[in-house]
Amino acid sequence: MASLVEYKGLKAGYHCGYCDSEEGKVSCGMWAHSLTVRDYQDLIDRGWRRSGKYVYKPVMHQTCCPQYTIRCRPLQFQPSKSHKKVLKKMLKFLAKGEISRGNCEDEPMDSTMEDAVGGDFALINKLDIKCDLKTLSNDFKQSLESEEKKKGKNVKKEDSNELIQSQGIEEKLGSGEPSRSVRVHTAPKPGKGADLSKPPCRKAKEIRKERKRLKLMQQTPAGEGFPAQGQPLPLFSPKAKSNQPKSLEELIFETLPENASHKLEFTRFLCSSPLEAESAPDGPDCGYGSFHQQYWLDGKIIAVGVIDILPSCVSSVYLYYDPEYSFLSLGVYSALREIAFTRQLHEKAPQLSYYYMGFYIHSCPKMKYKGQYRPSDLLCPETYVWVPIEQCLPSLETTKYCRFNQDPEAVDEGRSKEPDRLQVFHKKAIMPYGVYRRQRKDRSEEAAVLQYASLVGQACSERMLLFRS
Repeated sequence: MASLVEYKGLKAGYHCGYCDSEEGKVSCGMWAHSLTVRDYQDLIDRGWRRSGKYVYKPVMHQTCCPQYTIRCRPLQFQPSKSHKKVLKKMLKFLAKGEISRGNCEDEPMDSTMEDAVGGDFALINKLDIKCDLKTLSNDFKQSLESEEKKKGKNVKKEDSNELIQSQGIEEKLGSGEPSRSVRVHTAPKPGKGADLSKPPCRKAKEIRKERKRLKLMQQTPAGEGFPAQGQPLPLFSPKAKSNQPKSLEELIFETLPENASHKLEFTRFLCSSPLEAESAPDGPDCGYGSFHQQYWLDGKIIAVGVIDILPSCVSSVYLYYDPEYSFLSLGVYSALREIAFTRQLHEKAPQLSYYYMGFYIHSCPKMKYKGQYRPSDLLCPETYVWVPIEQCLPSLETTKYCRFNQDPEAVDEGRSKEPDRLQVFHKKAIMPYGVYRRQRKDRSEEAAVLQYASLVGQACSERMLLFRS
């Protein structure tokens, strides 16, 4: 079994979907009639990428938006705070049903819902106190005043703003149930001085320290071994092990209640692609090749992710989903699921340890999000070595095209050194390019063949069959 490709050459001056330039995109491409997973692994490690059966490589120093191959290292990956918000949002939706759809794809739930502690601090921590008082209606003000009058209290006009603040934030997030109000003290009016009947304002730093103290007290029986109020907090709590952050798998596969509102299921099956499905004794149980991962919610398909499982990585091809469920941040959620899936495959196939996310385009704001999955690396477009993204970003801030390898003497070790050994498929026969060239005695196609050899590298040029008519 061998890969069979048909080189299409250089394509320049066509529309770019990233910057909307009409003539800025430049790439080389080939049609893959068939492609082994080993060959495709080597190709994407040289900057190639497939779209269906068309495999292309941007001409990095000429194209308007240089596209750098990016990979994440799942074995060292730790979900960020925003990633955890997306996972918790999904779990909350599955367990309790509908959630607020006001959050956009890139804005998960507010983190103040995640770390509540006991007492008044828990309530303050869950409340959204960023309300704009100007948006409150006069009807609401009047209802507050009438409520106070019924209780026999005189409401001064100058105190109305304070009442609005104290009453307007007494609804618990997500539940809609009333809670006890928290009075938000306003600054004294000019000339009136401070109101000594009210407690002094506390700095946010002090509140955070107190909140942490309360948290640790809850985790320590009867406050044992805990410093008194006003004393410095210990660097490590007595129960530090219980405070370890949850792993990605724990966050994804957290057990749902028996009466969960929704059920999310997955199916995975081989799909049509140029990749030849393969299996190996030391490979993953599902084998290598292209797969569809379907996301089913209560029997309804809401998203499909296309991935390629290759010898060294899981390569994410694309995801499409029902826009009705965009509030669940399915793009982020599916990427985290695929990272966890890569970890799972690594247990059976140790060499499979990377997650490829396609191209990172620093000049396109919409594509920079891929750099948030750390640790990750970018592929040097000249020497084809992997460089941590943190080392690449300063250079990308100054210029679109960069050579990431800092060694000026380094070269492309996989470059084509003997083009005559390139394999050609001609008239149902396989032969080295040197033999084919002598038979044809026509040098008109030599430039295209040599360009192909330099782009795919020596190893692939000797394994893949280049179709010649």
